[in-house]
Amino acid sequence: MKQKIMDSLQKFSKGMFVPVLILPIAGIIIAFGNILTNARLAEYIPFLKNDIVNGFGKMLSGSLVSILINLGIIFCVGLSIGLARKKKAEAGFTSLLVFLVFINAMKIFLDITKRLVPQDQLRGSGQAMVLGIQVLDMGVFLGIILGVVVALIHNKYCEKEFNGAFQIYGGSRLVFIILIPVTVILAVILSYIWPVVQNGISSLGNFINASGNFGIFIYGALERLLIPTGLHHLIYTPFLYTSLGGVAEIGGQVFEGARNIYFAEMADPSVTQLSASVIWDARGLAKMFGLVGACLAMYQTTLPKNKAKIKALLIPAAVTSILAGVTEPIEFSFMFVAPILFVIHSILSGLSMVVLNVFGVRAIGPNGIIDFLLYNLPLGIEKTGWPMYLLIGVGDFIIYYLLFKFLIKKFKLKTPGREDEGEETKLYTKSDYKEKKNGEKANNNLASIIVKALGGKENIEKVDNCYTRLRLIVKDSSLVDQVILKSETAANGVIIKGQNVQVVYGLKVTGIRKEVDDELGLISE
Repeated sequence: MKQKIMDSLQKFSKGMFVPVLILPIAGIIIAFGNILTNARLAEYIPFLKNDIVNGFGKMLSGSLVSILINLGIIFCVGLSIGLARKKKAEAGFTSLLVFLVFINAMKIFLDITKRLVPQDQLRGSGQAMVLGIQVLDMGVFLGIILGVVVALIHNKYCEKEFNGAFQIYGGSRLVFIILIPVTVILAVILSYIWPVVQNGISSLGNFINASGNFGIFIYGALERLLIPTGLHHLIYTPFLYTSLGGVAEIGGQVFEGARNIYFAEMADPSVTQLSASVIWDARGLAKMFGLVGACLAMYQTTLPKNKAKIKALLIPAAVTSILAGVTEPIEFSFMFVAPILFVIHSILSGLSMVVLNVFGVRAIGPNGIIDFLLYNLPLGIEKTGWPMYLLIGVGDFIIYYLLFKFLIKKFKLKTPGREDEGEETKLYTKSDYKEKKNGEKANNNLASIIVKALGGKENIEKVDNCYTRLRLIVKDSSLVDQVILKSETAANGVIIKGQNVQVVYGLKVTGIRKEVDDELGLISE
């Protein structure tokens, strides 16, 4: 049972990438629009005073904000696509239809049962307008629930076909036929259940807020501790996109979730300081500063004979963490060989968020320095307090460096470059892999090595990927050769949970996924 629950959570976590990874793009466009409409910046760059440029900036910000107030349908479509095993396009289209059926069914039932509140009294009533339809305010949870339901039915019946006159009702059409009564019944049931859930969510949010800095610390530490399971997204996503992360009215619109509030406040020039809820998205301090200090500590404690090799490993990993916020290459370099360092890293991540909150810093950089520059600098110091963010970051760098260096030396930890002779605990760089590859047969390419290390084609049931990891389901995980995956394919880490295998490759994982699909004769979805 435990393994089934873990498998389901991993699939759900992977499916969430489809909608979640789109939203930072919207944030960056809003930030760009804010640059074009920033009056203070226009004093130094006269070009920005042009009406066309200013109008274009307002169009960018305003149009992208519309995404934030319609997250339910975005998560519904995105999650159904992410969870669908086959015919993903049909799953997405079906989920759109189901969403429309649901909100209309719920509106009609609320009207029949005399539970619709007057539209001028919506605020605080637990109801809201969704695509012009008045329903219970379920926010992003509505999209998640419907996305999962659609995916479950779709995966079971999307290939079911009929003969004769009923042939037209097979496949994806059958899925929608089944979903119509299911959706209507679900709308009726949730009209009674969701008010209770709303009260529960509100209580949980109040508890976390009442916990103050302790709650922030637990949030920040857990978000890192769950990295090995691949489920860390389940920690921060509810705070970023639901009422758990706060509720605020901006420009006459009500926004739920720390990131939604943040983006809306970015686009609103009347907001003089960002809301305190932004702290839930201040998860990037360790990515830009702390882990860089850890890299320096690991390099300085490396055995002299290995310094050149480890420098080639740690510099690209540090640059990737600083620029893009991808931390796995660094974290997996010490996570399994020195787990105490990973625990310390998680604790420091939580504490860094507490420090930002104590000093009232409203700047964020969840995905590295590029995000930090685009999100914060155009808004100004008063609105974000970004110089203090950098100052705290420098302190974070120093603490990581000193603590990691002390622990590595004190406990003789086998971090990269400190392995005993003959041990294969270090990670290999891309150049290391190429050197090994040149000595093999010409037809022994990367994909074939990966497939072989996973137990062969017949052992692989499913191939998928997320932002940084190749995610697979295998028949027999005991056949997986972790040493080969790390030493000969430049994997940063390998995680095995039952039949689920995750191989960490970083930002190049999408290309590797395509190569593996080609090797297996599959079509990448």
